[in-house]
Amino acid sequence: MLLHRLSLCVGLPLSSCHSHTVARAASQGKLPLARAHGKSFAHRGELRQAKRVVVKLGSAVVTRGDECGLALGRLASIVEQVAMLQSQGREMMIVTSGAVAFGKQRLRHEILLSQSVRQALHSGQNALKDMSLPVLEARACAAAGQSGLMALYEAMFTQYSTCTAQILVTNLDFHDDQKRRNLNSTLHELLRMNIVPIINTNDAVVPPPEPNSDLQGVNVISIKDNDSLAARLAVEMKADLLIALSDVEGLYDSPPGTDDAKLLDTFYPGDQQSITYGNKSRVGIGGMEAKVKAALWALQGGTSVVIANGTNPKVTGHVITDIVEGKKVGTFFSEVKPAGPTVEQQTEMARTAGRTLASLHPDQRSEIICGFADLLTEKREEILSANKKDMELAGNGGRMTPAMMNRLSLSSSKLNSLAIGLRQIAVSSQDSVGRVLRRTRVANNLELEQITVPIGVLLVIFESRPDCLPQVSALAIASGNALLLKGGKEATHTNRILHELAQEALALHGVRDAIQLVSTREDVEDLCRLEKMIDLIIPRGSSQLVRDIQRAAKGIPVLGHSEGICHVYIDAEASIDKVIKIVRDSKCDYPAACNAMETLLVHRDVLRAPLFDQIIDMLRTERVKIHAGPRFASYLTFSPSEVKSLRTEYGDLECCIEVVDSLQEAIDHIHKYGSSHTDVIVTENEETAEQFLQQLDSACVFWNASSRFADGYRFGLGAEVGISTARIHARGPVGLEGLLTTKWVLRGDGHTAADFSEQGSMKFLHENLPVAHPLHGQRTSN
Repeated sequence: MLLHRLSLCVGLPLSSCHSHTVARAASQGKLPLARAHGKSFAHRGELRQAKRVVVKLGSAVVTRGDECGLALGRLASIVEQVAMLQSQGREMMIVTSGAVAFGKQRLRHEILLSQSVRQALHSGQNALKDMSLPVLEARACAAAGQSGLMALYEAMFTQYSTCTAQILVTNLDFHDDQKRRNLNSTLHELLRMNIVPIINTNDAVVPPPEPNSDLQGVNVISIKDNDSLAARLAVEMKADLLIALSDVEGLYDSPPGTDDAKLLDTFYPGDQQSITYGNKSRVGIGGMEAKVKAALWALQGGTSVVIANGTNPKVTGHVITDIVEGKKVGTFFSEVKPAGPTVEQQTEMARTAGRTLASLHPDQRSEIICGFADLLTEKREEILSANKKDMELAGNGGRMTPAMMNRLSLSSSKLNSLAIGLRQIAVSSQDSVGRVLRRTRVANNLELEQITVPIGVLLVIFESRPDCLPQVSALAIASGNALLLKGGKEATHTNRILHELAQEALALHGVRDAIQLVSTREDVEDLCRLEKMIDLIIPRGSSQLVRDIQRAAKGIPVLGHSEGICHVYIDAEASIDKVIKIVRDSKCDYPAACNAMETLLVHRDVLRAPLFDQIIDMLRTERVKIHAGPRFASYLTFSPSEVKSLRTEYGDLECCIEVVDSLQEAIDHIHKYGSSHTDVIVTENEETAEQFLQQLDSACVFWNASSRFADGYRFGLGAEVGISTARIHARGPVGLEGLLTTKWVLRGDGHTAADFSEQGSMKFLHENLPVAHPLHGQRTSN
């Protein structure tokens, strides 16, 4: 039957076996290139290059919770991912469990059915209640379930026009050289025909595993479970990657469920002695120890390995594809141990040092910031030399626009400005951490205080702006927060020296590790998954970067704005001189900034006035490309290009002009198409202006002032970590205050809640008291 199916598959059109997809992938350069086998991948990011992949499905993944029958939803999802990777040109193989569980379900059904008929005939209906199932022998279950399991796989893969083939093996097939060569040849032929081999141990005839059998040297591994089978098969077939799916997230440093258990992102062979194993899974004959031994054997044979959870409903639908894409899923086995700490270790180091930083006296934190400012000028030549390297590399790459190159560039004047800004932050930090916001006498000898404290660990992700690093570092120091920095690779050399100077300044008071620069290969998406370690993410960069981070950071708050669609509304009673100045500055001063004007709203009466002609002439002189909104286009015989969307952030010398009939219509337009960033009204009518300021729901609302004033430095904050359009926490330009939260401190004298009950002797006073000075020198961190 198997040979018949294979012959049918080979005789089908190429489209039936995904050959057309593979050919198209190859023509588009998406096909993974075959690589010389013998050395495993050193980093997760390299898994994208995996050409031949073995997916091992553990019993806990394939079977239901009651161990009688298959988890059809999970299997369908896994089949879809394997078929998709196969269509991309990869060679996929599956090592599966499940025959015993599927057979157990079938045999139980048959036994119950036969028992019910027999007992109904001989003993009457009442005897049905006393029926009990006999203990089912595993080999018999495997024999009954193997054909059904394969039929199920075949039916599922057929939905994706993918052919499958079943191969049953035993330990003897690997010990006999001729059988091993035959198996190898068969698998290679199946892969050549773009067929997915589905391999399982022949549990109907295989002997029970020997208790003491284990890995035996480099060339031999005892096939006693599907973990060892998958490892042996992966090495025999020179697979690039083995994905072992089980019912645990990966490998922990101690048994999962214990208080101190931590999931290991990467496991190195030398770390094996530091692992404490727990119990094996609820089904199957292997445990985590068996998986690790098999994984290390495969790794030694040149195959990369990832152990991950295939039962979690939140990730099952993409766990395999995520692993192949290099995302942080499960535990990755690597022979190459990085020289520095992992990002998880960096986060722990930062949090520990951050708590000490928060407990310092304000003068000590100010001293650190001033020391950092001094280093920016003292080490000027080294900084500029590093920046020159980055500029040369970016220029040779040819992928950066002039605006991006300008952001990447540092100069002596920029460094001087940075130093001045840092010293301003040092002064403003004196009463930040530990400031008492509210004091209440709850009762006699029972006082409650609300005080400011750091948020915790901040992750700031920024693109090609190295000047962002000193500013954000100073704000983190001033607010007592630990800081993780992830900069763009185009500023690698500049960021490295600036971070070294920040740590040199922090070392003055023993908190060097409070600021960490993430220089490993972690993708931003992987960092956004550290919800148990990071308290707030602050993206600094393009709107696309911010949107990507907001999507990726499902469990961590993100402070920022995804768009800067800022409006300037010209009222009918606007001053000509003010309009020209404000519109020019809002659009032309720095068009790539998030606070630059993108839409100019004009009152209908202004269209008929000379003012409008002056606005157009000025924009043309500044070489601003104009897009007409629908209303504005209807007024013109020959209009500029009509805008495709009124919700557009151009980020360049372009803007949209639209016409409104009234102030209320302007407000409604901004609420509908704006991004709640910064919006401006230009008018001489104070009542109109106040109505605009009160009704408009944006983070920054200005009257007769350029939108470019939406900036922490211009607000007198010294510096900003970004501009937030969020409705909670900080809003608008976020400086030092936006990096603080509060906690409640209650000082009593043996008070209990029972003291204030009806039977108690005490009464609430709730008297507001004058606030005290900051708690200098007292620990105020979370």
